[in-house]
Amino acid sequence: MTDRIIGSVRSEADRGTIHVEDVYDTSVEDLWAAITEPERLGRWLAQVSGDLRVGGGFSITFTSSWEGVGSVLACEPPHRLLVSTREESGSETVIEALVSPEGDRARLVVEERGLDVDAAPYHAAGWQVHLEDLGAALAGRPVSDWSARWKELAPAYGIER
Repeated sequence: MTDRIIGSVRSEADRGTIHVEDVYDTSVEDLWAAITEPERLGRWLAQVSGDLRVGGGFSITFTSSWEGVGSVLACEPPHRLLVSTREESGSETVIEALVSPEGDRARLVVEERGLDVDAAPYHAAGWQVHLEDLGAALAGRPVSDWSARWKELAPAYGIER
């Protein structure tokens, strides 16, 4: 697999923010469906159930094994989705997904904000795996062995294994 790095980490007000983005061989509408429809999300990112409308709450289990709850803060089809997620410990982050046209393709930008600064590189590597898996799912290919791919990417994000 490629050593291409699609993510970055920054610190804002003593909290970590990750930014990942990639361009996909699909339309804005298809990419939007892939990031918002529970059945399609389950193919590459997470199992989601609950009230997926603005103001609604949901449960989520990522392919990385992270589990938590969330709420939909904003939904502006087919371009912007904003959700908050919280794990049992109470740690909360905000995830924003932006979809835009890129010629006859579509770009996805994901930012996760409010992370513990030390945890941000771990999330950045994880989100890169998720976006790579999205590309595989859109192309009809199998997704990665999430853990193995994360371990391959870890050094590029400054994580010593």
